[in-house]
Amino acid sequence: MLNRTILVGRLAVDPRLSYTQNGVAVTTFRIAVDRPWAKDNAEQKADFFPIVTFRKLAETCAHNLSKGRLVAVEGRLQTRSYQA
Repeated sequence: MLNRTILVGRLAVDPRLSYTQNGVAVTTFRIAVDRPWAKDNAEQKADFFPIVTFRKLAETCAHNLSKGRLVAVEGRLQTRSYQA
């Protein structure tokens, strides 16, 4: 089986850096990926994907990325759910 995803889009929000209780860096942000099938004279639509990075990559993202910046993200796709 293969679970590999590549997304290219713009950051919808500034990355948020936090640390776990064990001191592991975690950064979260969302990217907006334009839909390629927009009709003529129609408003461009986008899909928003939440991104989570860990450790050194998390610190690098937090220090070098900002809202509106174009990025390419490669990783695995995972869905999560929770009950409040």
